Amino acid sequence: MTPLRLVAVPFFALFAGCAAGPAAPDVVELCNGVDLAGWHADVPAADGGAKVAPSFEVVDGMLVSCGKPEGHLITDAVHRDYRLTVEWRWPGEPGNCGILVHSSKLRRLYGQFPQSIECQLHVGNAGDFWCIGEDIAVPDMVARRGPKEKWGADEQHARRIKNLTDGSEKPLGEWNEMVIECRGRTITIWVNGQLVNQGTDCTADRGQIAIQAEGARCEFRRLDLQPL
Repeated sequence: MTPLRLVAVPFFALFAGCAAGPAAPDVVELCNGVDLAGWHADVPAADGGAKVAPSFEVVDGMLVSCGKPEGHLITDAVHRDYRLTVEWRWPGEPGNCGILVHSSKLRRLYGQFPQSIECQLHVGNAGDFWCIGEDIAVPDMVARRGPKEKWGADEQHARRIKNLTDGSEKPLGEWNEMVIECRGRTITIWVNGQLVNQGTDCTADRGQIAIQAEGARCEFRRLDLQPL
């Protein structure tokens, strides 16, 4: 009996370990709450070494898009297949900002916006897609983007794809949560737990992540990336 007992215990321990499966990848905190390590800024007004106020900074542990001078804060690293959880709020006058995924070529549009798909944070429109040199498709494209002959990803085209819901954002000054899942060539967005957009057949499946400075101060207390 003793030899059988000694064999059985490791066998069941091994079986339990296999059933549990591999551990989920660690969450990456893109903002360390101290500085902008892991990011770099592209701000046209600072070209040639011009002295300008910072467009992005870390204040009280939060990453802050100051709104002006306009530009982008971009991750040093390229990412693919991930879930990005963002918590943001408008501390004062609300306005425009956005999270750009699959970002690549700098200043692809209007001499400022990097090639990407924007996941909109503009007050009242959180969850819209904006195509910036990259494109994406949704099932009811005509209803949410307009006539097919106008679709495209450049200045003269219809680049906005409206989100699916109204009223998903919280009152001004309160914290909102956006979850962006990039899986292959599909991008899915939830705002405060509501599914607000999903696009497929994206023309890119990887790239940097960027945050806009586009006129209004926006605060971020969470920017967590979970590899898939």
